[in-house]
Amino acid sequence: MSTDAIVLLKEDHKEIRRLFREFENTGERAKATKGRLVKKILEALTVHTYIENECMYPEVRRLMPEVEDDVLESYEEHHVADVLCMELATMGPDDERFTAKVTVLIENVSHHMDEEESEWFPKVRAGVGRKQLQDMGARMLEMKKKAPRTPAQPSALKKAVDAVLA
Repeated sequence: MSTDAIVLLKEDHKEIRRLFREFENTGERAKATKGRLVKKILEALTVHTYIENECMYPEVRRLMPEVEDDVLESYEEHHVADVLCMELATMGPDDERFTAKVTVLIENVSHHMDEEESEWFPKVRAGVGRKQLQDMGARMLEMKKKAPRTPAQPSALKKAVDAVLA
């Protein structure tokens, strides 16, 4: 298994997209299935954003100050997804706005992943050495083991982001 940070993040993106497709292909009457899928989506997104926010983004920001605006935009895109995830964690598939909220989450996260893969990852690949990407990836794999599995409460998330940005 590769420990290249970009390869690992792309593998996460692939799994998240698979879960999104599975949700979208689930019929309206299969509410229990939708509920289980959303729990899987929330866990996958929580772990993924954790390793990006705590490892990838700060490390790339330090190594490549020229991409700081991209990193800050990514933090804000994560914030929007985190708010949606926190709201979905308190809802069930019978809630009137459940499917609509999941649809908005899918649209926002899909845009974010597409942008990362087409614009940001190539910049990082060109500006960060192979060894550094492998070291980052190894740290991210370790962090995944201890990463939160459910969306953070707003105060905990704000503290984490503020600490990274300080």
